[in-house]
Amino acid sequence: MRVLKMAVMGGLVAAMTACTSGVKQEQQAAQADLNNEDLYEVHHDGRVHVFDDLATYKSFLEVGETSFRQTFIGAGPKGETLVFGVTGADKKKSYDKVAGYNLYHGNLQPADNFYGELRMEGRIYIFDRLADMEAVRTTGEAPLRFTQIGAGPEGETLVYVLRDDNKKQKPVALMQAFKQHNM
Repeated sequence: MRVLKMAVMGGLVAAMTACTSGVKQEQQAAQADLNNEDLYEVHHDGRVHVFDDLATYKSFLEVGETSFRQTFIGAGPKGETLVFGVTGADKKKSYDKVAGYNLYHGNLQPADNFYGELRMEGRIYIFDRLADMEAVRTTGEAPLRFTQIGAGPEGETLVYVLRDDNKKQKPVALMQAFKQHNM
């Protein structure tokens, strides 16, 4: 009887361990699928184009259009049309299942290593926090910034958005991130 109890207990422990590791694997896979590391916006001609995929964003910058998009007329911060450029893999997803849509609307927490770009009025604003990106999107200005006039790929002004905790330092890491995303 004692041997039987020990065998049953051993089986339960093994099953619980398998369940726990399975849950951990599912959580890790879900984390990898979040696609919450970056967000790109282009404000142009009464539209706000939003991308959660660097390749789709770069293609848009070259061509001016995206193959696949989800459009919301009048849904922008100032009544602009919102256009979410999506990948081929995301084209059949409901809009609320697309990372860019959820990041833009605050329904998805950004990753700790978040990177954002916002192109507006001849400037490229560069961010390491989504909250800063949202503030600039709303107000049109970054109160704390490090600016490089004419240093963008097409001669745009680069505006590295800062905060109280880093306003007295040159944003070297953010500058390197911009170079990596724009090579």
